[in-house]
Amino acid sequence: MDHGGHGMHMDLPPFTLARGLAFSGEPFFLTGCLLGLALYGWGVLRLRRRGDSWSPGRTAAFVLGVLTVGLTMCTRLNDYGMVMFSVHMVQHMILSMLSPILLLLGAPVTLALRALPTAGRGRTGPRELLVKLLHSRYVAVISHPAFTLPLFVASLYALYFSPLFDTLMRSDAGHIAMMVHFLAVGLLFFWPIMGVDPGPHRPGYVMRMLELFAGMPFHAFFGIAVMMASEPLVTTFKHPAASLGVDALSDQTAAGGIAWAFSEIPSVVVLIALLMQWYTSEQRQARRTDRAADRDGDAELVAYNAYLASLQGRGRG
Repeated sequence: MDHGGHGMHMDLPPFTLARGLAFSGEPFFLTGCLLGLALYGWGVLRLRRRGDSWSPGRTAAFVLGVLTVGLTMCTRLNDYGMVMFSVHMVQHMILSMLSPILLLLGAPVTLALRALPTAGRGRTGPRELLVKLLHSRYVAVISHPAFTLPLFVASLYALYFSPLFDTLMRSDAGHIAMMVHFLAVGLLFFWPIMGVDPGPHRPGYVMRMLELFAGMPFHAFFGIAVMMASEPLVTTFKHPAASLGVDALSDQTAAGGIAWAFSEIPSVVVLIALLMQWYTSEQRQARRTDRAADRDGDAELVAYNAYLASLQGRGRG
């Protein structure tokens, strides 16, 4: 019995994902993952050949991010995600909240800006096009919190509380488009918050934290709403195959719990990353201040002490 036009049998044995580490026919995502790794590796090698360094931690984060996308979309996990709401929600949460964070920690835009050659005066090459794109009005709009936050929230409520989800799940193209959308929305939402790569909006650390936590209540409430629903929300998962051994409503409740949990875990990871960046930035600023004081003989402190002395002299007068 086929499901949703995908030609995939619904009588999958329940929870045999150990068998599912072989690629299961998602060439679009597999090609994208391999291309992403190849381009990133090219950038790192190019820097090393000219004697520049690149953080191994950045490379590891990017590779892990690509692997999470590959494991989510190119294994049997994707097959189960077509017939079980809970597994689909795992896919959604990974692609929208875990993969983007790891990919952004890899600083791919910074790597591209450093690795791509300059085209020369008066010419336009890939690097110049990337710089132009980063400074464009279009990117300024789609990376602004006034756009990314409503998009992040609407991607949950508008999708699952409307017929749109069932419509997209009826075809391979619709399913792929939905998953790409999850990843893109996550990247747009976390890009200015992480602040690793350059972009039009570089708010301070406090504002980044506020942006991070502004979306989390909506995410948590969505999870609770799904958990508490008294009937199946989407037709796609309304009649699971008997061989799966799951009840549609119980599986939906599990999906809501997964969405709720994922609203907390990535937030903590990002918060820790922001605090570490803030601490490093303060340390760097302190070192710059110390070097400036060494160069000018701490003239600022001398001037301040002289000012205090003058105030004291006036008081005595």
